[in-house]
Amino acid sequence: MMGGGLESVADVIDRSRRAYDDDPAALEVLDTFDTRLREPLRIAVAGIVKAGKSTLLNALIGERIAPTDAGECTRTVMWYRYGRTPQITLQLMNGERVPMPVKRVQGDLQIELGDYAADEIDWIGVEWPSEHLRRTILIDTPGIASLSIDTSAQAARLLTPGSSPTEADAIIYMLRHLHAADIHFLEAFNDTAAGRSQAVNALAILSRADELGSGRIDSLISAAKIADRYRRDGELRALTLDVVPVAGLLAEAARTMNESEFTALREISLMDRGERERLLLSVDRFVRRSDSTTLGVAERRGLLDRFGIFGIRLAAGQLRAGAKNSTDLSERLVQQSGLVDLQRFINDQFRSRTVALKTRAVLQGLELLIREKPVQEAAGILGDIEQIMLNNHELRELGLLARARTSTLSLREADRADAERIAGGSGTSALQRLGLPETAGDDQIRARAEDILAHWHGIAQSPLTDRAAADLSRVVIRSVEGAMAELLPLGGRPAPDVVLSGTPAEGRR
Repeated sequence: MMGGGLESVADVIDRSRRAYDDDPAALEVLDTFDTRLREPLRIAVAGIVKAGKSTLLNALIGERIAPTDAGECTRTVMWYRYGRTPQITLQLMNGERVPMPVKRVQGDLQIELGDYAADEIDWIGVEWPSEHLRRTILIDTPGIASLSIDTSAQAARLLTPGSSPTEADAIIYMLRHLHAADIHFLEAFNDTAAGRSQAVNALAILSRADELGSGRIDSLISAAKIADRYRRDGELRALTLDVVPVAGLLAEAARTMNESEFTALREISLMDRGERERLLLSVDRFVRRSDSTTLGVAERRGLLDRFGIFGIRLAAGQLRAGAKNSTDLSERLVQQSGLVDLQRFINDQFRSRTVALKTRAVLQGLELLIREKPVQEAAGILGDIEQIMLNNHELRELGLLARARTSTLSLREADRADAERIAGGSGTSALQRLGLPETAGDDQIRARAEDILAHWHGIAQSPLTDRAAADLSRVVIRSVEGAMAELLPLGGRPAPDVVLSGTPAEGRR
């Protein structure tokens, strides 16, 4: 069942179907648009080779179903969707779909390609009964800048196709260190995905954050400082909404920890302090050192593979600080890993904009189809598309965020920052937009909103304001009105003598 403002887009697709009723190829494309409109938000995970993409996916899903080794599967695009029962399907380049057996070994999902080579496979689909996949389709992509040209091309074809919309509604891009290849890819994704709306729908992850401090217990603090520096970087700031440090290995291990691992970690935590610190001094010592524990070499290597030396140190510390059982320890480690901040961002910035992101992607694809295959009804359909795009305030907010992150606007830095916040750059709730605490009362909300409106009306109407800044001001005004109406539904509208500056398309719907 469709809702949330997507009905008008579905109507345009239906009108297009009637226009192309004698063109099977065009109808097939329209079917893909309709499916995309009705399914959950698509988020792709991308990055250079060994950035930790599959590990992060496992952490987000809460299951070890994404292959993390260097096998054939990691050279292929993989789609993870919700399904009532586990299923694996190979989509071959020739269009054939081949079901594959579902097999788990020591908790890991084993995906076997049988007689097929990676270059024969378009993508692999995994359906899994995870609640985390009900609202989001996750796409794992091969490494950018891979030594294999074919492998890199797989990700490029999906996310930066050039002449067509990207398959992803949003992207999580994983960095280890900021390289030119990272910037080039994000620029290509932004150009392809944003089109004329110039929207920002990417998040950068400073991945493997625990390794930045050589596995020290304060590694994530060091990672947070680096992430903040990247966040203020001019090039990256214009291409992503934020930079979040995440220790992916720790997040995955914490989300999927079993009781035997908890028992081993607790045994380490109960050691004498001096002996424990000597044991955890290095990976080599942890594997080889004789100590008072009952842990064998295989068990120690297993812990290192799953948690890393940083995760083992942190887990021992949390157990000594009072973690009572495996559930309690898991929650503490997840919180420490940065995964909670990532999940919060996905909810606040991506899922809350599902309608806008899907609207943009589908309508841009539809516009390309019509321009490539003109029909008699083309002008009317293109007019409908333009009207929906003009009336979609969320798309204009995303465009505002993109423009506010460049140096092309003639605004003071404080006004630029306020515009970002009001457009949802720090969160899309009404109070976050107004910069107010959760405890704000009606009088405080009203006073704050009226002050902001007066300020931005002044900017919009000033003869010294150029056109780009005036257009941005009108978007800000509309966003403040929306926040005010949401928080004060009976008294949130501006006074009758307030004149909105803008075209009819920028007024209230």
